[in-house]
Amino acid sequence: MSVPSNRKITQILRAELDKLVTLPLTWLTLTGTFILNLLLAAAFTSVGLQGAAGTESILNIGLASMRYLQAGFIILGILATCSEYTGGQIRTTLTTIPWRGFQLTTKHLALAILTVPAAFIIAASGVLYTFIRMSDTAVGFEIDTMIEALVGATGYLTLTTLLSAAIGALLRRTTPALVILLGYYFVVSPLTRDYLLRFKNYFPDTAGFYMYMPPSSDEINTLTPMQGTGVSMLWTLIFITVAIVFYRKRDA
Repeated sequence: MSVPSNRKITQILRAELDKLVTLPLTWLTLTGTFILNLLLAAAFTSVGLQGAAGTESILNIGLASMRYLQAGFIILGILATCSEYTGGQIRTTLTTIPWRGFQLTTKHLALAILTVPAAFIIAASGVLYTFIRMSDTAVGFEIDTMIEALVGATGYLTLTTLLSAAIGALLRRTTPALVILLGYYFVVSPLTRDYLLRFKNYFPDTAGFYMYMPPSSDEINTLTPMQGTGVSMLWTLIFITVAIVFYRKRDA
């Protein structure tokens, strides 16, 4: 099948963006994630104010919710690719857009376009809340450090969303994809880190942690933010590539 023209690629991207922004679950997920992040930020800030707040960094407390915040973006990625299979809309999509590889690639691109600003706003809201509550008591931070951390957090959440979308495209069913990914991020990975010390930094979630939270001086065998970004991107690209290969070979 011939490669679509530049105009066709633009139309496919616009169509994928339209599907994402008109999907009610997209906004329900992002809204719920935003509210959850503020609640977690309030909880972590309260703990910081009650404890030895003077030794805590505003940035560390403001980004403490990232471990839980990622669940919303995992759900977002899975919904982006699995929602069309629920009611059989995928058949209409593939009839209208027969270039499967381009279609799935542009779906991930559209998802990234939507996720980047959403991830930045949600991550920044936690830091801003903590700054307002603890500006007089906690250890502050340099503006450059804050920007780097927020960019890293945005990148991590975006890559996590894209990886989740690729898993969703592979499984084509929402529930199994949610069980596998949430089970890995919140159960398997935390339980196995102590037993896989030599390899834990190369797990996608652990590598992603260093994208927005640089290692402290007393840590050893850690990754720099750039190394963490590289590892996370590699995992994401591998799963997207595998998803595209299977997507092109399977029936709808």
